[in-house]
Amino acid sequence: MRRIANVLLIGLRLAALAALVLLLQGCAERKTAAHPWATAIAVRPRMPLRAPGYQPPAIDDTAPDLPWDFPPPPSRLSVVRQPVRPRVAAQPAQEPAGNVKGDAPLLAPQLSEQEIAAAQQQMNESVAIAQKNLSTAKGHRLSATQSDLASKVNSFLQESKDAARDGDWTRARNLAKKAQVLSEELAESL
Repeated sequence: MRRIANVLLIGLRLAALAALVLLLQGCAERKTAAHPWATAIAVRPRMPLRAPGYQPPAIDDTAPDLPWDFPPPPSRLSVVRQPVRPRVAAQPAQEPAGNVKGDAPLLAPQLSEQEIAAAQQQMNESVAIAQKNLSTAKGHRLSATQSDLASKVNSFLQESKDAARDGDWTRARNLAKKAQVLSEELAESL
């Protein structure tokens, strides 16, 4: 008896599942027919009906035959050339008499006498250390990196001297400090 009840229960469940599937598919009348793209090639167009007595226009054979002459495509290996830029000789800058700078104002902070003296002392100490490190490097064979460091130290020292000559002691001190730091790095790499 239980087996019959179990079989009936399973059958009832299957019937409910089938009914649910049919309901989820929707209304058959409102469903649009979908044609897959794979079969679209098999579709043939309908030819329009011709009116009785219709004659197609005659083909005009008097038209000239024009050849299809297209230039070959450019090679991908060819280089596109641009016109050469004209070279203009640089005009030498005319320096004013007496090596006087232009009217550009010098933007330096206003320092007191004590601050100027301290900046001069710090600059002199940094310059002395940098020159000492450069003199020890002159006795050694320098690599490319080391010679680059030496040239940067020399340029910072020269700029520091120029700034001191212009009276910009803050800039002179900063440049001398940069020269000192780079010279110490150079001395450590020897």
